Amino acid sequence: MNSNVQSLKAFLAGQGRIALVEVAGTKGSTPREKGAFMLVSASAILGTIGGGQLEYMAIDKARQMLFSPLEGEMAAKRPGGGLSEGTARALNPVDPTPPGGFAATLPSRGRDNRATLDVPLGPEIGQCCGGRVEVLIRLVDAALAAELVAAAEAEEAHLPHVYIFGGGHVGQALASTIALLPVHGVVIETRAEALEGMPETVETRLTAMPEAIVRDAPAGSAFAILTHDHALDFLIVAEALKRDDTAYVGMIGSKTKKATFRSWFLKSADGSEAEFARLVSPIGGDTVKDKRPQVIAALAAAEIMTALVSHNAALSADHQIPHGRVMAG
Repeated sequence: MNSNVQSLKAFLAGQGRIALVEVAGTKGSTPREKGAFMLVSASAILGTIGGGQLEYMAIDKARQMLFSPLEGEMAAKRPGGGLSEGTARALNPVDPTPPGGFAATLPSRGRDNRATLDVPLGPEIGQCCGGRVEVLIRLVDAALAAELVAAAEAEEAHLPHVYIFGGGHVGQALASTIALLPVHGVVIETRAEALEGMPETVETRLTAMPEAIVRDAPAGSAFAILTHDHALDFLIVAEALKRDDTAYVGMIGSKTKKATFRSWFLKSADGSEAEFARLVSPIGGDTVKDKRPQVIAALAAAEIMTALVSHNAALSADHQIPHGRVMAG
């Protein structure tokens, strides 16, 4: 399983000189929140501060800080280059054209290893959010790199868990969708072949008793149940509904399947109406009449993320979760 922490470590280790570009302050409507950041090297970036001209300006300013004008000129002239066309422009003092040219005209203060851009998001830069963003740019040294890794590890440790039971067509599509989200995805299967081809950032587990995994899941987890066997679905859903600390319990299926489960759950599984009321079925809702796996997965992923956000918002102040430093972007 690959992770955002591993991607961060690989970027820090393999990109040479790197600058950290971080949203230090915001006013009004802005693309990203305070604390959002990206890493910039001569030829690559990791993360995002929201895209658009704001990001272009910050990237070019960061690359100006990474290289002296002479180094930049030499790198741009080397066979194969080391710098993009935009970076080469930014390092050339006689070329003021955008996107790099804007950065040089914005208020900037600081030493060579640290600078601040104060960017109004108006029509002058072609980005009409209406707010204002302060961007802090710092060259990454060993201490700052260690701080970034520690923060990413802390955030990853607190990511909400999304358990997908079943690796069929919808399971595969849902796994691919949540692989893009700030969650810890886990796909559980009883069939080894159904776990083949899962995204690298999603954990896979092969087990003969998938319902047992529900018992060991951390509080605040989401469970999407969509196995190849309705009886197995029922066992897993019943186990999940018995917990009162879940963020989401969803089962794929029809109204008939849900009604059948309700009857079994109340009569044979010692379930209650209050517990049954927490079941979301069919997953993804029934507003969109499209049963293609990718469509169901998109709708279910949105439903799950909404439930996770709502659940986290309801937690007490004693259980606050670190946020703001997401490397998936």
